[in-house]
Amino acid sequence: MKDYKTIRYQELEEGIGILTLNRPERLNALNFEMIEELHDVLGKLEWNMDCRVLIITGEGRAFCSGTDLKEASLFASLEKLPEKYSNLKYLNVEDETKRKMYGQRRIADIMLQLRKINQPVIAAVKGPATGGGFALAMAADIRIAGESARFNNAFINIGMSGTDVGSSYFLPRLIGLSRAAEILYTGRFVDAREAERIGFVSRVVPDDKLMEAALELAREMLKKTPLGLRLTKEAINMNIDAPSLEAALYLENRNQVVCMSTKDVFEALMAFMEKRSPKYGKR
Repeated sequence: MKDYKTIRYQELEEGIGILTLNRPERLNALNFEMIEELHDVLGKLEWNMDCRVLIITGEGRAFCSGTDLKEASLFASLEKLPEKYSNLKYLNVEDETKRKMYGQRRIADIMLQLRKINQPVIAAVKGPATGGGFALAMAADIRIAGESARFNNAFINIGMSGTDVGSSYFLPRLIGLSRAAEILYTGRFVDAREAERIGFVSRVVPDDKLMEAALELAREMLKKTPLGLRLTKEAINMNIDAPSLEAALYLENRNQVVCMSTKDVFEALMAFMEKRSPKYGKR
């Protein structure tokens, strides 16, 4: 992986990638530089067989405070574009409406990439996760919260629709329609304990234990076959929208047959019978 300016990617342990949003002076707000770097790293991770589980977290006291409002004016005039954004074609169009639409889609596509990559994604959240940061947490497969975590749907509080970058898709599926509607309509903050109670996060831990909790969960996943883990993510994400039980079962049946045709399934069975840890290849 190349060196990035607004994010940091590390593989501190074999098989586990840690993606850190790294603009602590702005509470890890999403500017266009970070958006492009997220696209780059997630694109490279999609078929990276060395990384089997991805943890996303934020540097400093926040997870992500959403879109950097200091850059919101970039949509208004081409004359205000900093030189570093001169190569971003979607910002360098004359029509303001088109410029806004292209920029909006570029941000939203990050949520699609998080769903597309093969790795299960764990969001390790402490401090504020607001607006687009809230949506990033939603797009993860699993969320673990530090005690300081606070979530809110900031869009509705700044004159915009309360539904943005996937929030109207993810949140009702995660916590139910009524609770999701309340949070999206009001823009109120949800603290870590409430987030746990309503099922938005899996658990709450002290802030200083957050990364260890995420790593512990990732290590547990690494005990499973690489393909089995990837196909489980695929099935969960596809079957949440399955048109019928039959369609869901069809995909599950296909996945099981595929897994049974690999060397890993025999290694898993032998390890179970021999009471040892399995040794899987990068496949």
